[in-house]
Amino acid sequence: MMRRALALTPRGQALLFLLLAALLVGGYVLAAGGGFPLDDSWIHQTYGRNLAQRGEWAFVPGQPSAASTSPLYTVLLAAGYALGVPFALWTHALGALTLAALAWVGARLAAQVTPERPAAPLLTGLALLSTWHLLWAAAAGMETALFGLFTLLLVWQRPAATPHPARAGLVFGGLAALTTLARPEGILLAGMIGLWGLLLRPAGWAGLLRWSAGAALAFAPGIAPYLALNVHLTGGLLPGTAAAKFEQHAILLTLPYPERYRALLVAILAGGQALLLPGVLFAAWRALRGRAGLRQGTIILLLLWALALVALYAARLPAAYQHGRYVIPALPALVVVGVPGLLALLHAARRHLLPRILTRALAGAALLLYLFFIVQGAIIYRVDVAIIDGEMVTAAHWLRDQVPPTDLLAVHDIGAVGYFAPRPLLDIAGLISPEVIPIVTDPAALWALLEARQARYLLAFPNQIPGRNPADPRLCPVFVTGAAITQQVGEPNMTIYRLAWSGDCAASTR
Repeated sequence: MMRRALALTPRGQALLFLLLAALLVGGYVLAAGGGFPLDDSWIHQTYGRNLAQRGEWAFVPGQPSAASTSPLYTVLLAAGYALGVPFALWTHALGALTLAALAWVGARLAAQVTPERPAAPLLTGLALLSTWHLLWAAAAGMETALFGLFTLLLVWQRPAATPHPARAGLVFGGLAALTTLARPEGILLAGMIGLWGLLLRPAGWAGLLRWSAGAALAFAPGIAPYLALNVHLTGGLLPGTAAAKFEQHAILLTLPYPERYRALLVAILAGGQALLLPGVLFAAWRALRGRAGLRQGTIILLLLWALALVALYAARLPAAYQHGRYVIPALPALVVVGVPGLLALLHAARRHLLPRILTRALAGAALLLYLFFIVQGAIIYRVDVAIIDGEMVTAAHWLRDQVPPTDLLAVHDIGAVGYFAPRPLLDIAGLISPEVIPIVTDPAALWALLEARQARYLLAFPNQIPGRNPADPRLCPVFVTGAAITQQVGEPNMTIYRLAWSGDCAASTR
């Protein structure tokens, strides 16, 4: 049975990966009863719906904004709304399809990395499918898995000896644009691969020049409209969310850099993938010693990308919460190197008893840990969804039913509110309200802005209130979500406050 599975053609592997991805992602979604594990997922849905139904790049209808960090994913979601497919079905199906494609491309790269190991492609694809962070991301209604897929595609299409370098460059440039449209940091990988081509010149100088010209010809028009939109809306090349996130998390930059880097790595290595690290190190050692032949470039590029992505976030946005979601796209590269590397390590240790026992025990432990975390990941996903549904979605429904749409709301987590209770919003996190970004850490200035705008209600967790003082006399609680799951994990519930600018809640009632 195992021999037959290993003999699957790439097409057969694609069908197997698609079936398993549908089952695993569907299992996560069913375990949670639908919904999404992040409020940001509802931001994507809101942008996608407004684009399809109103033709607007806006979160609040009629107010263009740049809070979508993944325009490619927004467009894909908009296609579902335009076709009339139920949004949850479309989103989760898109996630399953993306995960299956990621596994298939990873398998093809594994075949390049270890052509002498026929088991490597299938096992690598299966490892990618069952890495719980990637499963969580595929079901989450976020662009994470899509971005991970395009990073592998970019490495697959790196400069190589070819009779048609200009055509190869066009393909790479188009993929580089799509990768950057999936996540802005995709430009980092594109630049790394371009530098790799410049240093090694596998097709010679003439081939490199033709490849570069083709890449630029495809990349520039693909990315230009998005950059122009950002410049128009924010005055910079990045979406507004980037500056807002940087300001919100500036306090984390006071931690030593090694500590920030370690926290991000620990977050994404919590699972069976941690036991692939010996394989990663073995593959890296062989590649650096030049014993991997022509394929050493693939190994080095994948590892440099994974390390560089974590380094970038450790330097600018070292937020390890939500399972390290910002650096989850580093995992596909690590798995694609780690599985073939572990197989090579098993082969190298086969002639000596103790190394053979240790490496086989390592491989067995990795398999068991992977299986355990598939189930554990579903439990984590279910809890995450329950918190978002019990807090943000519940609060949004109350606002929709109880608060006139003309009343200005000040909101920290805007996603569910924007989707279920669309209306004018003042985003005190700054994602769609750029005027908030310079004062996001200044409570007095934030309160002054809320009062100047005559905000009528505030929706926030206690630690999101400007000044973090729920007892502020301007705050008049009118609704508490009361979600039990949030209390069980030791966190407070969200509260909706009516704002009494006189400081007297009784005197400020309607």
